[in-house]
Amino acid sequence: MTPTQLQNVSEAADDIRRLISQGDLAGASAVLTPLSVPEVVELVDRLGIEDAAIVYRLLAKARALEVFEALSPGARGDLVGALRNVEVTALFAEMDPDDRVWLLDELPATVAPQLLRGLTRQERDLTSGMLGYPHASIGRRMSPEFVTTHPHLTVAETLVRVRAALGSAETVYTLPVTDGGRRVVGVVSLRDLLSAEEDTVIADLMSDAHLAEVTEDAEAAARRTTDYGLLALPVVDREQRLVGILTIDDAARILKQEESEDAARQGGVEPLRRSYLSTPIRHLVRSRVVWLLVLAVGATLTVQVLDSFEATLAQMTVLALFVPLLIGTGGNTGNQAATTVTRSLALGEVTPRDLRRVLSREIRVGFSLGLLLGMLGFALAGLIYDWHIGTVIGLTLVAVCTVAASIGGVMPLAARAIRVDPAVFSNPFITTFVDATGLIIYFLIAKAVLGI
Repeated sequence: MTPTQLQNVSEAADDIRRLISQGDLAGASAVLTPLSVPEVVELVDRLGIEDAAIVYRLLAKARALEVFEALSPGARGDLVGALRNVEVTALFAEMDPDDRVWLLDELPATVAPQLLRGLTRQERDLTSGMLGYPHASIGRRMSPEFVTTHPHLTVAETLVRVRAALGSAETVYTLPVTDGGRRVVGVVSLRDLLSAEEDTVIADLMSDAHLAEVTEDAEAAARRTTDYGLLALPVVDREQRLVGILTIDDAARILKQEESEDAARQGGVEPLRRSYLSTPIRHLVRSRVVWLLVLAVGATLTVQVLDSFEATLAQMTVLALFVPLLIGTGGNTGNQAATTVTRSLALGEVTPRDLRRVLSREIRVGFSLGLLLGMLGFALAGLIYDWHIGTVIGLTLVAVCTVAASIGGVMPLAARAIRVDPAVFSNPFITTFVDATGLIIYFLIAKAVLGI
């Protein structure tokens, strides 16, 4: 949204809070009327859940469904909790099967049976089938509503199928081509259909298809969809039979959510389910306190290291002056490596099998960085204090940067190998670990060089 639109939404949110508090629902409805669907979505995200539910009830039915489908999964779940059962049931029935699964993933498990009972048998079967796939798989994010064609059909026959499915299919811009056993043998675009002669056989128009297996990780499938610029990615089972499609807009939504989670966890917090301004204070506290406790416990390693080398510090107090510099440099170096490798993992540029190559590269990168910083540290500390102190600082920077880069590069790969989110092993954890390791290296080098 443009800055002007955001300003309009901010002013509308203030007006609606005031009007709701005064009980003027007609006035609140008048404020909503000129807003576009994206602006209403932003407005709902900014309001508290009680006010958001009131605003949602003021929308016309068709517009309300558009707004609901555009909300984030977390905002949908909170809104459902604030609406009446009859409203939720009606809304749930209007949603596409893939959107229903997104919603159910945000709600308590006890709610799902009640909502599913309100669906027709066909819609219930479609939704229940998707819920049977693993939680993070593309099977829970695909759409089971699609239109297909066959190699022996003509363009005219295929267009008849497309027109018949316009009201129910997720997309008609890319059509999977299947054989008699529902196995995908290619794809054909709507553009090609419209530009070809009506008696042209689909086998002459179709191209090779990129496929995703239904149990594949959703982020990986979404990344492939955007990387190849596909409008739709067919999803198949183990026998290569078509079970759904992933559209480009759903792929973008998956990647947006995954990147938001990674960014949050790299900063040492749990991802928020809703926008920052509409998230209750207690939820903000809850999202941060666990990591702070973990990191506080981890920081005791640093305290124990300092306690172990207390005698060394007592003999050469000047060493204490450089502790913040050294552990800060080590933590930053490790964070840089971890961020780079985590991003490369997300893009599919590296895998856990590349651990040796990544380790080799990060050792060289860390050593080069340490050498540059070490020479600078040696010169400055030597000129200001003593050349022996300069030697300690220079050697420590070389060692700390090498170790930190190696740890930062390897940890995300190790996390992926044991099926843990690499972002969890990112910046805060690595900083804490490298702090303790860097201090041990520092004091051991100091004792060796200074003979204390």
